[in-house]
Amino acid sequence: MSDSRNQNKNKLDPKSPKRLNMNSYWIYGIIILVILAINMSVYLTNKTQNITMGKFEEMAKSGDVDSVVVINKRVVNVYIKDESLNKEKYSNIRQNTLNSKQPHFSFEIGDVKTFDDSVKELRSDGIMIDPVYHSPPDYWGPILGWVLPFLLLIGIWIFIMRRVSGGAGGPGGQIFNIGKSKATLFDNKDSKVNVTFQDVAGLDEAKEEVMEVVDFLKNPKKYTALGGKIPKGVLLVGPPGTGKTLLAKAVAGEANVPFFSISGSDFVEMFVGVGASRVRDLFKQAREKAPCIVFIDEIDAIGRARGRGAMQGGNDERENTLNQLLVEMDGFSTDKGVILMAATNRPDILDGALMRPGRFDRQIGIDRPDLKGREAIFNVHLKNIKIGPEIKSDVLAEMTPGFAGAEIANVCNEAALVAARRNKSMVDMDDFNHALDRVIGGLEKKNKLISPKEKEIIAYHEAGHAICGWYLSHASPLVKVTIVPRGIGTLGYAQYLPKEEYIIRTEQLEDRMCMTLGGRAAESIVFDKISTGAQNDLDQVTKMAYGMISVYGMNDKVGNVSFHALSQESYQKPYSDETAKLIDDEVRDLIENQYARAKALLKEKRHELNILAEALLEKEVILKSDLIDLIGPRPSEIKGSNSLSEEE
Repeated sequence: MSDSRNQNKNKLDPKSPKRLNMNSYWIYGIIILVILAINMSVYLTNKTQNITMGKFEEMAKSGDVDSVVVINKRVVNVYIKDESLNKEKYSNIRQNTLNSKQPHFSFEIGDVKTFDDSVKELRSDGIMIDPVYHSPPDYWGPILGWVLPFLLLIGIWIFIMRRVSGGAGGPGGQIFNIGKSKATLFDNKDSKVNVTFQDVAGLDEAKEEVMEVVDFLKNPKKYTALGGKIPKGVLLVGPPGTGKTLLAKAVAGEANVPFFSISGSDFVEMFVGVGASRVRDLFKQAREKAPCIVFIDEIDAIGRARGRGAMQGGNDERENTLNQLLVEMDGFSTDKGVILMAATNRPDILDGALMRPGRFDRQIGIDRPDLKGREAIFNVHLKNIKIGPEIKSDVLAEMTPGFAGAEIANVCNEAALVAARRNKSMVDMDDFNHALDRVIGGLEKKNKLISPKEKEIIAYHEAGHAICGWYLSHASPLVKVTIVPRGIGTLGYAQYLPKEEYIIRTEQLEDRMCMTLGGRAAESIVFDKISTGAQNDLDQVTKMAYGMISVYGMNDKVGNVSFHALSQESYQKPYSDETAKLIDDEVRDLIENQYARAKALLKEKRHELNILAEALLEKEVILKSDLIDLIGPRPSEIKGSNSLSEEE
């Protein structure tokens, strides 16, 4: 371990001597240099001079030609007699000749018959020249004919394997590195993690939990001296966008240690054994860099419970990868300073062996932020935006109930984009209102053509929601109601501001159901007909009713039973056909009672319903202040700090 640590230290030390990094390109360069050297040597040793046919005849008549060799019926090599080389005219040849077997002169012939005729004329003059015709065998042709097809097949195979294994760039891209880990290492100054706990807001409880991990990485002897052991694994659990990955980066930034980041899907490969090999390589690198943090995002990609829906093929490979991960988590000791962090939004499907103490000892729940947490998140994101003096983070937090950190960041960015489109110098509250409408309701459909009759139906539908919510004591107070088309299939919506509650009583759920059915009830009362506009309302009400009866035990006939967990674990209903019929009947009766209740309320408040619908047809958007001016203050005002939107 010490040797590997010293090697890593030398790599990071700029004063340490640089080692030559040999790779395949060096081999290619050496081969090219050897070929060039051979060609140059042949060129340098080749002292043969080119002459003409007439010059050859002159040499032959002088009696200086010793022999003539015709190569491939194209090139004529001329050899001079040794005694003739002493002549003055051959002084250059005598000085440059390095090899006695090398021809002294050469020339090319276009036609062999012409050359033969010239030789016959020389013989007729008494000059005896007997040319030797030589055709050397072609070795390279057959060799290339056999080798090139194999080289072509090998090249195609390497290309395909590189493409399958994720490309030539990056770790694991080369065919022989396919089993290497694809984890990204944040270690040196260029790739250092700059996120700290100051960049993480709304997760105070979670930050307190992971501070112990940071303290151990900074001062490990503080714990080991007392016999304490830091948790081997920390599992971050929470809905999407709540900041699990951001918190892991902040831990690495605060601890100032190497940080390995990898996704669970990076272990999954079509080749057998690759996932397990990458797990082994990842933990090998982590031990060499200890103390460090290994973060696996979306671990449910490989940590899914074994035995569920067992099938051949890829499922077996995934289970092998999980088995190797379990072995590695048990393999390294706690005093090495290797901390494994993982994140998932589906903890219910993880394998039990992965969740046991000794592997993931600690689970940190990261839920959607409350009012105080949303305010802190807005303060973080508003630092990078030019905002007006009227922008208050506490007001924005009240307007965004149930929003996760990623959704709040989206709202801030959308508000800045709206202000930029309007050529403003800073972002004001109107821009944030438009951003919220964009995020909650979708993109405004300015060009959607709606007939006057349809627009009237939509106005009364939304007015029915608003009136029911205004007069029901347990309903959430209204913020805004609009009939401007937004998103896909959303012709209007009403936005509410409910309390931030963790326990909901039966009467509260019933009032919410009644308010949700107010749109369908208003259509029935005013037009004596119903439309498809209540599809989303009916979907919400049906889910709410089944939850009350079969999950929360809020029905006297069905009793205090809950079938939610049982129905999740089995494909069959965990109750008899008689119970199923009873649940269906009670759900239908509950919805019908609330629908009748909504119709009775709207008949009583028919005047207020008409006033609000006419105002919506005129203005298209009605705020809470406008509603107070139109029909008076709410009878039982409820002060809340959250908002809820009902979309149609």
